[in-house]
Amino acid sequence: MADVTVLRAEFERRLDVLLRRVDRIAGDLRKPGDPDWQERATELENDDVLEGLDEASRAEAAAIRAALSRIDAGTYGRCARCGHEIGAARLAALPSATTCVACARG
Repeated sequence: MADVTVLRAEFERRLDVLLRRVDRIAGDLRKPGDPDWQERATELENDDVLEGLDEASRAEAAAIRAALSRIDAGTYGRCARCGHEIGAARLAALPSATTCVACARG
C-alpha cells in the first residue's frame, strides 16, 4: 500500500480542489438570471449541468473525508465488510474504496 503520508496529502489536495469547485458552483447558481427568456433558457440548462457537477463533487468529497477518517483510525486499506486487505490494484484505481473486489461484487 502507498505511504499513508503521501496518500493523505493527495487526498487533502483533491479535497481542496473539490471544495473550491463546490464554492464556485454555488456562486454561479446564486447569480440572478438573464431577463431575456432565450438566454435564460440556456442558463437553466447550464444550471442543470452545474447541479450535476456539484452533486458529484460533494459525493467525491464525502468519500475522501471517509478515507481520511479510515487513515486516522488505521483501517485504511481494509475491507469494511470482511476485514481482509483491499488489493493494491483496487486502491490504485479507486483510492477511496471501502471494500475488496470480492465484497464489491457480492
